[in-house]
Amino acid sequence: MLSTLLQFLISGLTVGAVYALVALGFTLVYNASHVINFAQGEFVMLGGMLSALFIHSGIPPVWAIMLAIIIPALVGILMEKLAIEPVKGADTITLIIITLGVSLIIRGLVQVTLGKGTHTIPAFSGEAPLRVLGATLPTQSLWVFGGTAVTVLLLWYFFTRTISGKAMLATAYNRVASELVGINTNWVLMMSFALAAAIGAFGGVLVTPITMTSFDAGIMLGLKGFVAAVLGGMGNGLGAVIGGLLVGLIESTAAGYLSSAYKDAIPFILILFILFFMPNGLMGAKTTDRV
Repeated sequence: MLSTLLQFLISGLTVGAVYALVALGFTLVYNASHVINFAQGEFVMLGGMLSALFIHSGIPPVWAIMLAIIIPALVGILMEKLAIEPVKGADTITLIIITLGVSLIIRGLVQVTLGKGTHTIPAFSGEAPLRVLGATLPTQSLWVFGGTAVTVLLLWYFFTRTISGKAMLATAYNRVASELVGINTNWVLMMSFALAAAIGAFGGVLVTPITMTSFDAGIMLGLKGFVAAVLGGMGNGLGAVIGGLLVGLIESTAAGYLSSAYKDAIPFILILFILFFMPNGLMGAKTTDRV
């Protein structure tokens, strides 16, 4: 039925928009440092957990959400300064292991301090859903779509219209040349981690009223965001957004028409397909590296 298909599409686009935000975080860090930050999912979890903590503590929602984005950004800066900068120039495997270690530390600290329970926050516009051609559209989904769109537009403006954004693009293109013309590449790297963490936390805040959150929610979100980044072409911002939406749609429709038991397996089957047949992703550079 049309309403059933539309329901799957709505669900897929909602989670896909969150995957797109996670993939953008992977892309920002990868472009600045060629580090694949597997702690990115934990920033999504932090955004959701902190917003729930602050709102239920009585802090006005606007301030609670701002704090839930700022604090993960500061954690991202600490991660770069304490874990990444000291091993500058390390090989890829070492950096991946470091980011996985940071992920475990963040998850453990949240588990100890905030508990193992599931948390949620009220939907931004109330709980009453909209009806669209027989399908149910939660109003929070509109906030997810709008928040993702605004994030993409702000990133476009930042990278094309500001000096700091152009410095980050220059560093992504050629770090040595950027240093020679006076760009502080250490600052660029720090800001890329902060920005990626803030974007991830924002995604966590947006989706928590729909999916709820817990200390281990970042594991799957991070892995699926990574699949989205690879599908779009690692390092390509537009590809990250397209990849996130596609992963969400494929996951939702496959779970709906096949079985929900396969929901979490679909993205990993997809990444195997990508690595075999499209190793550069949909929008990645068509180049070959010597290995």
